[in-house]
Amino acid sequence: MSEPTDADRIRAKRLAKLQAGSTSNSPTPSPASPGPSIAAPVAQLPHSKQKLPSIPPQSTTPPFQRNVPLKRKSAAPAPKVDYQTWENDTISTVLKVTLSKSTAEANEYDLVWLKHLQAELESEGYSYTTLTSDIVDRLLITRLELDAQAMSDDLEYVSVLASLPPQSVFEYLVGCWKRINTAKSILLKKNPVSETQQATALLDKLRDLIISYTGLNLQEPEMFPQPADRSLSTLGSHELLTPLLSLSALSTPLYASTTSPQTTLAPTEVQLFLQDLAARFTDPDELLNTLSTLVRTLVAHSLVMPSEGIGGSGGDSAWRGVIGGMEALVGVKPIAEMITRMPQWLGEGYGVEVTAANFERLSLMGPLLRLGTFSREWPGIAQTYFSDPTKRSRADVDSSNASLRGTLKSLQARDRVLEYFAAVVRLNVKRAGMQVEPDTVASDSFMVNLQSVLLRFAEPFMDARYTKMDRIDPYYFSVSTRIDLKEETRIKATSDEAAQWVEESKSKAATPNFISDIFYLCNALGHYGYIRTIQVYEDLGKTLDDYQRHHDMIAGDGSWMGTPQQAHAQAAIDNAKNEMSKIQSQQLAYRVQLLDPELVFRYIGFTSFASTWLIRSVDPRGTHPNPVVELPLPKDVPMTFRVLPEFIIEDVIEFFLFVVRHSPESLDLSGKDELVIFALTFLTSTWYIKNPFLKAKINEAVFYGVLPYGNDRHGILGHTLNTHPVALKNLIPALTHFYIEVEQTGASSQFYDKFNARRNIAYILKAVWDNPVHRDALNKEAQNVDKFIRFINLMINDVTYLMDESLSELTQIHNIQVEMRDQNAWNARPQQYRREREGTLRGLERHASGYTTLGRSTVGLLKDFTAETKGPFMMPEIVDKLAVMLDYNLDALVGPKCGELRVQDPEKYKFSPRQLLSDILQVYINLSDQEEFVRAVANDGRSYKKELFEAAMETARRVPLKTEAEIRVVGSFVSRVEEMKTTIEAEEDLGEIPEEFLDPLMATIMRDPVTLPSSRAIVDRSTIKSHLLSDSKDPFNRVPMVIEDVVPNVELKAQIDAFITERKNKRLTIEEGIVKMDVSMD
Repeated sequence: MSEPTDADRIRAKRLAKLQAGSTSNSPTPSPASPGPSIAAPVAQLPHSKQKLPSIPPQSTTPPFQRNVPLKRKSAAPAPKVDYQTWENDTISTVLKVTLSKSTAEANEYDLVWLKHLQAELESEGYSYTTLTSDIVDRLLITRLELDAQAMSDDLEYVSVLASLPPQSVFEYLVGCWKRINTAKSILLKKNPVSETQQATALLDKLRDLIISYTGLNLQEPEMFPQPADRSLSTLGSHELLTPLLSLSALSTPLYASTTSPQTTLAPTEVQLFLQDLAARFTDPDELLNTLSTLVRTLVAHSLVMPSEGIGGSGGDSAWRGVIGGMEALVGVKPIAEMITRMPQWLGEGYGVEVTAANFERLSLMGPLLRLGTFSREWPGIAQTYFSDPTKRSRADVDSSNASLRGTLKSLQARDRVLEYFAAVVRLNVKRAGMQVEPDTVASDSFMVNLQSVLLRFAEPFMDARYTKMDRIDPYYFSVSTRIDLKEETRIKATSDEAAQWVEESKSKAATPNFISDIFYLCNALGHYGYIRTIQVYEDLGKTLDDYQRHHDMIAGDGSWMGTPQQAHAQAAIDNAKNEMSKIQSQQLAYRVQLLDPELVFRYIGFTSFASTWLIRSVDPRGTHPNPVVELPLPKDVPMTFRVLPEFIIEDVIEFFLFVVRHSPESLDLSGKDELVIFALTFLTSTWYIKNPFLKAKINEAVFYGVLPYGNDRHGILGHTLNTHPVALKNLIPALTHFYIEVEQTGASSQFYDKFNARRNIAYILKAVWDNPVHRDALNKEAQNVDKFIRFINLMINDVTYLMDESLSELTQIHNIQVEMRDQNAWNARPQQYRREREGTLRGLERHASGYTTLGRSTVGLLKDFTAETKGPFMMPEIVDKLAVMLDYNLDALVGPKCGELRVQDPEKYKFSPRQLLSDILQVYINLSDQEEFVRAVANDGRSYKKELFEAAMETARRVPLKTEAEIRVVGSFVSRVEEMKTTIEAEEDLGEIPEEFLDPLMATIMRDPVTLPSSRAIVDRSTIKSHLLSDSKDPFNRVPMVIEDVVPNVELKAQIDAFITERKNKRLTIEEGIVKMDVSMD
C-alpha cells in the first residue's frame, strides 16, 4: 500500500473537520482501496441534529385565470416520471455533475464529468452512471475537490478541468442551494413524481449537505481549491458579506435589477439562506465558529467613517448596508443569540481595557450605535447641512432636518443583551457630571441610539391600561447588581437610610424579572444618555446667549470708533459672530436627532409610563390611574419611594420640560394628561421630593405648557388644565401651596429663585382665570384662612419689593438717558466715565424688564383675587400692608416724581405705567366697600395723599383707563378715607406714649402684647403674626417658632389698656371743658 499523498492528507483534514459535526445516517458504499478520492470518511458527513423545516418556494404571482364555463374540462395533468429518473436529473441539475462522459459532452460540460469517482465506483461494483441519494455526499465532495489549476496527463481529465466555471467554492454552493429551492418549488407546484415524500427527503439531504459545506467554507475557505485570481482575504465569510451589505434599499440604485446570477444571493434570498445555516448548525459553538468572522467583518465596515457620518457626501451610504446586514442576521433568533455570546459583544477579546470612551468602538454593536447627527462626534453634519444658519430660510433648514431624519430611520439572548445595556450604564456614570470630558465617556450618538433600542424592549409592557405595571419590583435595587446607586442621590433618603433599606428588603425582593430590568435600565440609560444629551443641547443655548451678550456689549460701546482700539474691537465682534454661527449650526444638528418624531414619541410613551408608575408607588391604594390618585398625598412617604434614585423623577421632569419647550406638538396625541397629573401630584405634596430645584422645574414645565402655541393662546396644556378633573380640583391648591413653599428653599439662591417660580405661577393662574371652576376653587382655598393669608401676604411682599426695584431702576435709566441726550455735554465727559455709565445702563436694562414683568403680573393677580374674594385681604396682619403697598406705588406712578419714570422705548423694559395704574386703581375699587380697607388706607401716614387719588382719577379719565362709574367709586372711596382719617387722628391722640408700651418693630402702641418663646422679646400679636407669614423664625434670635408658641403678656396688656383709657378720658374731659367754655361765651 502506497503512502498517502499531500492531497490525501488535505482531504483527510477536511473530512475530519466535518466529522466534528453530527454523524450522517445515509449509507455510503465503502471503497475497496484508497485512491484519488477517499470515500470512507464520507459516510460520516454531518447532518442536522433536527429536521430542517421545508423552505417555502420563492413567492410568485399566479397567472391570471379567465372565467370559463363550469362544464369545460380542465387541462390534463402533466405525466409523472419515474422516481429514479427524477432523482438522477435532480441531483445532476442541483450539483451540476454527472458520471457519464457522453452526458457531459451533450451538455457542453455544463455538467461536470466526475471521471475519477466514476472509476472508483465501478471498482466497487457500482457499474451505473445513474446518480442516487446514496452517493450524493461523494458526488459533492468530489466536485468540490476539483482544481482547475491542477496538472494532469489524462487528456480527458484535462477537458473536465478546463470546463470548470470560474467560480469560488461559496459561489458554487450558493448556486446549488438556489437550484435546490427551484427543485423544491417545482415539486410542490407540479408534483412531477408520485413518491413525493421520498423526493422531499432527497432535497432535504441535498440542502443539508450544501449548507454543511457552506459553513465549513465560511470558516476555512482554503480547505477546497479556489480560483487562482481570487485572494483568500476576499473568500469565505467575505463572500456572504457582499449580499448582506446589499440589503439596504438605499445602498443600491433604486431601479437596480431584481434578478441575480445563479451564484449570487439575491436580497430576497439572504434571510432564507441564514435561516438554513442556523437550522443546520444548531449547536451554539458550531454556529459561533461558522458566523463569528462574518459578524466581525460586517461591523468593521462602520469603523472607518468620514466626519459626515450618516450625512456623507457623494452618495456614501455604505453604513446603510451594514445596518441592513445586521438586521438580517439578528432577524434569525439563533444567530441573534450567537452574536450576544461573542466575546466582542461587550468589547472583550481585544487585549485592552474596556472603558466608557472605547466601549462604542470595541463592543460589537458600538460602531453602529454611534452613528448620529451630534456635532461633537460628527462635526461634518453641522458643517454640511447647517452651514451659515443665520442666512438660511426656515424652509431650507426644515429640508435639511427632513433629509437627516429620513436617514436616521434607516438590533434576543436576554441576559447578554441586558448585560450590554448595564455595561454601558456602569461605564458612563460620569456623563451625568457637571463637568464632563467628552473623550472619557461614550458619545452622544451612541447613547441616544442605544436608548432608542432599549425603548423598543420596553414597549411590550407599556400597554394603555398599565396591566403589567405591578410587575416592576419596588425592591429591585436591593438585589440587582446591574445598576450601581452608591454615588446616586436618593429622592428623599440619606445614603445610610438607603443602605439600611437594602439590608432590610433583600428578603422581600424576588429575583429581578425582565420587565423590572428593562424599566430600571431604561431610566438609567436615559439619565446618562438621552437626557444628558438634551442638557448638552441646552448648554449650547446658554453659550450662545453668552456670546450674544459679549457681542452686544462691544457693539453697544461705540467709544472705540475712530480710535486705535477699533481694529481690535471689530475683530472681537467678528469672532463673536463666527462663534455664534458655529453654535447655531451645532444646535440645528442636535435638533435633528434629539427631536426626531419617532424617538420623541417613544420617549413620551416611556416617560408617561414612568411618571404614572411613580405616582402609583406613592398612591395609598396602589391603583393609580385606575382610579386616579387622591390629592394631596399622605404625609408619610413610603421608604420604597424615598430610596429611589433621584434621577428617575428628575428625568421625567427634564424630558417633559424639554418637550413642552421645543416640541409641544409632540404632546398632541399623548402625554398631556400624564404631565398635568404628575405635576399636580408633587406640587400639592411637595414633601415627597427633597430637592427644591426639581419642584421648581415641575412648575416650570407647566408654565411652558401654557405659553401660546399654534392657535391656542393658552398653550399645549391650556385645555387640559381647564377640563381635566384632577386639574380643576387641585391646580389652585397646588399653586398656592408651592407659592408659599418656594419662599424658603434652603438654597443660597432662594431669594431670586422664588421670583422665577412665582412668575411662572402668576402666568399659569392668568391662563386659567377665565374658568369659573378655578375661581370657585380659589374661594374654597380662601377658607383655609391661615394658608391663604400666608399666600397673599407673600404676594404683597413681592409686589412691594419688585415695584420698588423696578421703579428705582427705571428712574436710574431715565437719568442716564437724559444725561446721554445732551450730546455736547456727553462727549465732553471722559471716555472712562462714559464707558462706566453705558455699562451701568446695560445692567439696569437687563434687570428692569424682569422686575417690571413680575411686578405687573403679581399686581394683576391681586386685582383678580380681590375681585373674587375679599375676606382674607381684610385680616389685621394683611390689610395694613396691602394699603401701604398700594399707596406707595400710586405715589410713584402719579406723584411729583412720576416724570422720572419716563424712559425711551418703555416696551423694551416691559413697562406699561398705564396698565399698572389701571390695575392698582382696580384693587382700590374692588375693596372700596370694605371698612377695614378704608381704615387701613387712612391710617397710612407715609404715602396716602388725597391729591394722589385726584391725579390718578384725572389720568384714568383722560387716557381713559376707567369708566366714569368706576372713577366715581374711587372718588367716593377717597371721601370715606378722608372722614376715617379725621376719626383716627382723634382716636389716637394719646400724647407721649411710654417706650415699654411701643412695639419694638413697628414703633406703634401695642394692643395685644405677647412674649416670644425663646428671645423673650415683647411685641404686638399682629406684628409677630405678620412677620411669621413671611419668616418662620423669631426676628430677634432666628430660632424657629410658630404663632402658637407666643405667651400673652396679660399684665402689660392691662397697663396699656389702662393707659389708653386714662388718656381718652383726659382728652374727653378737655373736649367737654372746651365745649362748655364755648357755650358760656355764647
